[in-house]
Amino acid sequence: MTKITRRIIMKRMFGFLIGIVVGGLVGATIALLLTPEPGEELRAHIRERGQSFFDEVRHAADERKIELRQRLDEMRAPREG
Repeated sequence: MTKITRRIIMKRMFGFLIGIVVGGLVGATIALLLTPEPGEELRAHIRERGQSFFDEVRHAADERKIELRQRLDEMRAPREG
């Protein structure tokens, strides 16, 4: 994989992660504006959703880390032939 290809992949991944964060923030804001729940219930609901969101982001990051480590191991492995 060339240096340029790696940069493109990293830019895409960074863009994807930024999209996840921005999407989560927009969704949370809309939920706050449109919810008919009382304050305490709303805060508990937001806490739960925030934790769920961060858990999903951690899971996606862990999966990506595993994938990148596998690719790195493949690149480091001596080539046959």
